[in-house]
Amino acid sequence: MINAPKRTFEHVAVLMGGWSAEREISLLSGAAVADALTGEGYRVTRIDVDRDVSAKLASLRPDACFNALHGSFGEDGCMQGILECLAIPYTHSGVLASALAMHKERAKAVMSTVGNVPVAEAKIVTRAEAAAGHVMAPPYVVKPVAEGSSVGVIIVGPDASRPPAQIAEAGDPADELMVERFVAGRELTCAVVGDFVTDVIEIVPKEGLAFYDFAAKYAPGGSRHELPAAISPDIYDSVRKYTLAAHVALGCRGVSRADFRFDDPSLSPTATGELICLEVNTQPGMTGTSLVPELAQYAGSSFGELVRWIVEDASCNR
Repeated sequence: MINAPKRTFEHVAVLMGGWSAEREISLLSGAAVADALTGEGYRVTRIDVDRDVSAKLASLRPDACFNALHGSFGEDGCMQGILECLAIPYTHSGVLASALAMHKERAKAVMSTVGNVPVAEAKIVTRAEAAAGHVMAPPYVVKPVAEGSSVGVIIVGPDASRPPAQIAEAGDPADELMVERFVAGRELTCAVVGDFVTDVIEIVPKEGLAFYDFAAKYAPGGSRHELPAAISPDIYDSVRKYTLAAHVALGCRGVSRADFRFDDPSLSPTATGELICLEVNTQPGMTGTSLVPELAQYAGSSFGELVRWIVEDASCNR
């Protein structure tokens, strides 16, 4: 898959933690990355990111930063802007691509118009509006417009007479949410590493879980990964094609992962055959249950080789 280059950086700071809803997962990703980079011969400093991070980095002056943050501030262009100001090379996507991909509705607009990537119809509303009544015909999905790891995702079923109470109970009435048409079917994911497009995984959530939610993503045994996904060759090729198209349209760099739903006619007589891209993750997880390391291993690259490639790809002006 990738030829892990020789080390050109010596001292790497691994940024993890932060204060988003995905803090605990970021700590797990960061610890795994730091351990692997140490094994690859780098001098590694682990930084649990707080609001004093710019001063810490200015004092530390690492050769490069591996950004293992997930969610707001770390993945939405803010941390990337700090690193640009400090002129410290960093991993993954730059300011603009990170901000675009993190905002689900704007990412959809760019992916569909620039990359011709199929997406489901969606609209942005406040939490108060989403809780007051159906803003589109059910079934639909309600999700924060700028969070990852399926944080805060609520599925409203086709027979719901009104939105569930948990929408109103989950946060501030002024919160901005995305309401998206629900597409039934199989959960598929694919990644880009540099200019290499990986194979496709099907994620099968544990019985009793409605979809690939937070528990399915991170709890041991929360989901089963079928690699390669047992789907028709034309759908398999389409997932890979759209994954690269989304990566390019958003201007991503380094590693990204795109998530899809496929309403497979072979599984249901009412299925439509529709394939849609849900979102692009510009800083995929690096935990023990994460998908990109599994895809890399399937392609013949160890976890150490993967993280070394990601670090050596670091730069500014991304």
